[in-house]
Amino acid sequence: METIVIVGGGAGGLELATYLGNKLGRKQKAKVILIDRNATHLWKPLLHEVATGTLDEGTDALSYRAHAKNHGFEFQQGTLVAVDREQKSVSLAPIYNDKNQLLVKERNISYDKLVIAIGSKSNDFNTKGVTEHCVFLDGSEQAKDFQKRMMELFLRFSHSENKDVKIAIVGGGATGIELSAELYHIVRNLNSYGFGKLNRASLKVTLIEAGPRLIPALPEKISISAFHELKKAGVDVRLGTQIVEAREDGLMTRLGEKIEADIMVWAAGVKAPEMTNEFGFETNRLNQIEIKDTLQTTVDDSVFVIGDCAALIQDGKPIPPRAQAAHQMATQCGKNIVALIHGKEMKPFKFNDKGSLLSFSKFGTVGNLMGNLMSGDMFIEGKIARLAYLSLYRMHQVALHGYVKTGLILLVGQINRFLRPIMKLH
Repeated sequence: METIVIVGGGAGGLELATYLGNKLGRKQKAKVILIDRNATHLWKPLLHEVATGTLDEGTDALSYRAHAKNHGFEFQQGTLVAVDREQKSVSLAPIYNDKNQLLVKERNISYDKLVIAIGSKSNDFNTKGVTEHCVFLDGSEQAKDFQKRMMELFLRFSHSENKDVKIAIVGGGATGIELSAELYHIVRNLNSYGFGKLNRASLKVTLIEAGPRLIPALPEKISISAFHELKKAGVDVRLGTQIVEAREDGLMTRLGEKIEADIMVWAAGVKAPEMTNEFGFETNRLNQIEIKDTLQTTVDDSVFVIGDCAALIQDGKPIPPRAQAAHQMATQCGKNIVALIHGKEMKPFKFNDKGSLLSFSKFGTVGNLMGNLMSGDMFIEGKIARLAYLSLYRMHQVALHGYVKTGLILLVGQINRFLRPIMKLH
């Protein structure tokens, strides 16, 4: 019986493990092992809601172990440190607790087929001081750290006079835009929870983008709409502004201006983890592993790569590091692995860009849908766009749980709206 090891439990990795567990693991046709350094999974596009407290990670996160039990695969918690392609094994770092006590020693796990789905992280472009002074939103722990610091900042404001709350966000992509809008949304609620006279006027959010417009990968109409939505919400949007240094109390621009801030978030660009360069694969300047259209690496057919850490050019453009690409890759990768095990021919992966959507919290949603309702693309906004945005997460849940359980999750979510505060306060 073959062993399939999947490293990385993000959107693509977990969906793939679920598919292969249901197709192969339950029928004892293959042993499927999912590896992730965390014990729980949270859909990455929701991290800005965890950061602001509008989503409770403790309630909404999914346990890998419980999910593995229900879907025919095995879960191993650990951090990948090496891939030995000759011996066909991966090495996981030892696990220690908060008191530096050894819990699990270093392990080697053998594989017949390996899938690397370790995602991406923020690209600081080696900007001085960013690592020391800025917050990243690459995972739930970082999002919870931001939420803690934000609540402490608001508490301090509630007991001081004439002091604004200043938050600077670098990066005019989806994360920066959605976090900026979400911050102004929660300010409406904090005053009713006893945080003094905090209001939208006392919150100063600055969104900084080095390029001439927001989200340059999307159509200009969406960029313009996003700019106006943010300005309407109260965000100070700085376009064409390059940050050259992060300091303890603010950011320095190339022109020598200092943008003061109590909290600084770095959300400018993404790259794959540096460790991908140590595995013996072909990689690009963003540390992504080069793959063929079958999703196999260019140097080893027993290794597949999906999601943000995969580099594949189609129609002259790289596959974008977005959740919908990871979802589609996971689907095709699963089918290809099943085909291989059954001695059938694999099919090439073809990315179908269904468009992009941006949420401005309760202020609105804009985006474009491609190839769904008409040929070409269609600009949407308002309630229709909000519904489409929410449906992206529901599609992820359906891939993990099926329609019935996803419906029950929706019902529980509606009940919790009456039982719980509208935002996490601790």
